[in-house]
Amino acid sequence: MKWCHVLVAGHALLGVADAGGSIELLRLVGSENACTLQPFSSFALEKQCLALSLDWSAGKIGRASDQPLRIISSDSKGQLYLLEVNEEGPGLQEVAMWQAHHFEAWIAAFNYWQTEIVYSGGDDGLLKGWDTRTPGTSVFTSERHSMGVCSIRSSPHRENILATGSYDEHILLWDTRNMKQPFADMSAGGGVWRLKWHPFHHHLLLAACMHGGFKIFNCQKAIEEKQEACTVSASHTLPNSLVYGADWSWLYVHNPLQTCQSCCSGSSPCSNSGAKEAHLSNLKAVHQSPAPSYDHLAENDEEGHTILQSGSKPRTSVQALAEDMMKSDSQLHTAGTKVCDSDLYLEAANFDISFLTTCSFYDHILHLWKWENI
Repeated sequence: MKWCHVLVAGHALLGVADAGGSIELLRLVGSENACTLQPFSSFALEKQCLALSLDWSAGKIGRASDQPLRIISSDSKGQLYLLEVNEEGPGLQEVAMWQAHHFEAWIAAFNYWQTEIVYSGGDDGLLKGWDTRTPGTSVFTSERHSMGVCSIRSSPHRENILATGSYDEHILLWDTRNMKQPFADMSAGGGVWRLKWHPFHHHLLLAACMHGGFKIFNCQKAIEEKQEACTVSASHTLPNSLVYGADWSWLYVHNPLQTCQSCCSGSSPCSNSGAKEAHLSNLKAVHQSPAPSYDHLAENDEEGHTILQSGSKPRTSVQALAEDMMKSDSQLHTAGTKVCDSDLYLEAANFDISFLTTCSFYDHILHLWKWENI
């Protein structure tokens, strides 16, 4: 599932790739105190296949108004689908479909800075690039990963930076102007199923590493100086589980209410609604619930990495939040807190605390973590 970063017909849209072989779009509607996800549009992929991934062309802040809003999706038969979102018409329309991989196409993603270019990774171990203006003919094919490629993430902050992850337990950083060799290779200690760049700090990369838990990589030297040196800023292994999902919160978590009051006074723009508020609605509920405990434990391992622990109290509150999100009425209730839209001021902001969430297999647990980047 991925939120679109721009409004469509005045609403925030959530895209869902499901095991029934469909791409579903849900729109967020409601009042100040309650929001509901309602069906907006759907597109059925080829019969007897699973939809395995999707990505929005508006993956970074600031889509040009003349650019069409598109979705790239992949399926279990190794095919890619390029879909266009008609903001005024029937919704999703197919632009192109082509065979990309011999086995499952685990992941498909846009180059957010040049949205005609998309990337795909498959169970055949190949990483491929495509120009959607000539679909079906690959721009490049890389065999640098030794096993299935299951995560691809274009940087929304820095042009020409691409991260890929694989079952081979490695994360590679690429300069998209030269896809012959990556400029950094990081050992993840587990199959890399998801990669997410931090929404504000351009150099922080969150990885869901299956049996290796999750890790936060500091890629600043690698990105700015093209050095191999990527350090692990934090890590945590969940025993007897596989971490398949991980994502950052977009909240200004060090003091969201004070930040909003400050920006409303004139230091930065602020709004009650919009794509970012929709993107954060589930995590806003954490701040509005009665006194949740986030006294997470933090300690260092033998190599000096910060290890995050959720503790019993936070785990209980997170479970309650997850159960509330799964109610049949699909409603999320907040207290109407304003969310600041200060994208122009991110470089000057001091985001000293981050929230992140992970979900794990076998134990069926959604964890919410607080990380202090000191």
